[in-house]
Amino acid sequence: MIAVRRVSRCIRIGSVPVGGNSPITIQSMTNTRTEDVDATVAQIKQLEEAGCDIIRVAVPSLKAASVLGRIKDRISIPLVADIHFDYRIALEAIGEGVDGLRINPGNIGDKNRIQQVVRMAKKSRIPIRIGVNSGSLEKDILEKFGSPTAEALVESGLRHVAILESLDFYDIKISLKSSDVSTTVKAYRMIGEKVDYPLHLGVTEAGTLIGGTVKSSIGIGSLLLDGIGDTIRVSLTEDPVREIEVGKEILRSLGLYRKGIEIISCPTCGRCSIDLIKIASRVADEVKSLDKPLKIAIMGCAVNGPGEAREADLGIAGGKDKGVIFRKGKIIRTVKEEELVDALMEEIEKY
Repeated sequence: MIAVRRVSRCIRIGSVPVGGNSPITIQSMTNTRTEDVDATVAQIKQLEEAGCDIIRVAVPSLKAASVLGRIKDRISIPLVADIHFDYRIALEAIGEGVDGLRINPGNIGDKNRIQQVVRMAKKSRIPIRIGVNSGSLEKDILEKFGSPTAEALVESGLRHVAILESLDFYDIKISLKSSDVSTTVKAYRMIGEKVDYPLHLGVTEAGTLIGGTVKSSIGIGSLLLDGIGDTIRVSLTEDPVREIEVGKEILRSLGLYRKGIEIISCPTCGRCSIDLIKIASRVADEVKSLDKPLKIAIMGCAVNGPGEAREADLGIAGGKDKGVIFRKGKIIRTVKEEELVDALMEEIEKY
């Protein structure tokens, strides 16, 4: 059972609310060269179609910052500029009309530089995400704790928060990411008790598709079960679209994502007489663009399938070279194996 959701203040990234009672949003980051406007826009549109709510782009230079307005004009979801160290890039990004910044104020120089960025962000009503990573902790904090512990991540995050609060800036979001799942979870639990700012969840450098999915699911899922988290990003060494797909499934598995079709399917066994793996893959591909909030079951056994998946709205259960279509556990059609997917899609359209 999911715990009562942590009470956080609500901020807005463009038109998208984050925190409070708002739905948990899914984010990703482009891997194109930001200066290549056409490629960056094309990837953002792919991500938006996949279900991305907020997109972040790397902004390593003033040249990259100078094209952000052109990118923003061609997309529909909020655009966040990811900036390290150079306050001038932050100022240029704000001037280009981005919807949010990811920048740690303590890393951009003296107080005057910080004040310039904060003043302009406040004027433009742009929130700032403080993004602490285990690989880039301040030297004094690393020396104090000896390693990038959860306590070190929290201290770094609170240091940056204090800088912004001293300048009367509270439009803040926080992330504390480690590639170690236990450290990540502990850090978020700790800071969640100390501040009420919305938290952006993620396990950094999680890995390739399978390993990264497992680490992200455990880390992000554990926190969501605790009621912690307002927005998420699954970090994979993969096509960013896969990050969105995994993020949606994490939320959907906890009942936190109500859009689209949820598929449940059995792992198959010696009783299965149809090519269930092929059928399940085809169904997943056919329904991925549908917005109907349905639960679909793909089961290998016609005897147990409808019963085991009676909570599903619709489903398939296999037999010998054929199968049945069932609705809420009741069989409504028997068709040949090669007709199962088409028959199921017909029922989904009618549902």
